[in-house]
Amino acid sequence: MQIRQVTADERTDTMFPLQTYAFMPSPWGDADRETYARRMRYYETAVSLVAEEDGRAVACAAAFPMRQNVRGVVHDMAGVASVATHPSARRRGFIRELLTRLLRQMRDEGCTVSALYPFRPSFYGRHGYVGLPRVRTATFAPAGLAHLVGAELPGEVERLPMREGFDDFNALTLRLLGERHGFSVYDEVRTAEFRDNQRWVAVARVDGEVVAAVTYRIDRFGGDLVADDLLTTGPLGRALLLQFFARHVDQVARVIVTIGTDEVPELWGTDFPVLTQGRVEQPRRSGPMARLLSVEALGGTATPVNEAVTVEVVDDVLVAGCYQLTGEGGRLTVEPGKNEPRATLTCAGISALAYGVLDPVEVVTRGLGRVEASAVGPLSALFPKRMPYLFADF
Repeated sequence: MQIRQVTADERTDTMFPLQTYAFMPSPWGDADRETYARRMRYYETAVSLVAEEDGRAVACAAAFPMRQNVRGVVHDMAGVASVATHPSARRRGFIRELLTRLLRQMRDEGCTVSALYPFRPSFYGRHGYVGLPRVRTATFAPAGLAHLVGAELPGEVERLPMREGFDDFNALTLRLLGERHGFSVYDEVRTAEFRDNQRWVAVARVDGEVVAAVTYRIDRFGGDLVADDLLTTGPLGRALLLQFFARHVDQVARVIVTIGTDEVPELWGTDFPVLTQGRVEQPRRSGPMARLLSVEALGGTATPVNEAVTVEVVDDVLVAGCYQLTGEGGRLTVEPGKNEPRATLTCAGISALAYGVLDPVEVVTRGLGRVEASAVGPLSALFPKRMPYLFADF
């Protein structure tokens, strides 16, 4: 078996058959292949690896250069995707080898975190990833927001084709990258493809400033308005978009909108019927996962307390080691550990604390490490729970 990096142009001959068989209806036709080939200009900056046997690609994996906010610090991120294996080559360790090399290469190129959507979470858990919250959907009849139709809100909403509204929408995502924990965006090369999405975009402005945006489509008259992520900078932006949805009362029966775990749709109105749900199942609807590629990169993270604890990270080729974690002056410092560690964590364990999805006790009960009783308080204070919102879907 040989692993090699392929160019975007080479992906059509090497990765397309593997990806399409794994994730798409098949057999595929020439039109599918041509569509894939045309899209490859947006993959120029992706790192694409294939495993070959006798000159034939039998497995593949790729990483998109991205950026992600983790507790207020924007990190370079490796967004792992395009992971597929030929049926005859499955269960032979090809993906394990590809993923190990891919993550090491992305770390060497400056990425300090990584995220993905797994086909099987337990597999990626063995590679140091920990689960993040999956987005929810809120489904409701626009009539439930009737109280907003006549409300005099400062600001306005403009409906545009995505091509015309792309610059405003993209600028909002870049703003939220700096403000929202867990938020991530692609680089400019990959992002450019979304300009041609067949979507409307509703852009909410107040005094000329974009305060919210949502992309959506309407499936039919009397049917559903299906909206993607409800992106807002605050309550006023959300209210402007909900008012916009309410004005579709005589056009669509339902609005279905994607939301994060911090949204509480039942509080959007009084006597407001709404179904809020998050569905997780394998392999199609797994929640995202993330991991650290560098523990040192946590240095500079805001932390509310002055605490110190030494931890040892084990069983990982990229981040194993002993680290002194110190909160001082509102910031976290990370130095080589000099004292006896009071916690022994897997990569998934330290990643869970960093992303805020588990507290130290939950790390132990999940089997992601051992934490002495004296270290529970300091680790909880240094890494208070905080649910991330992973925006980009890759």
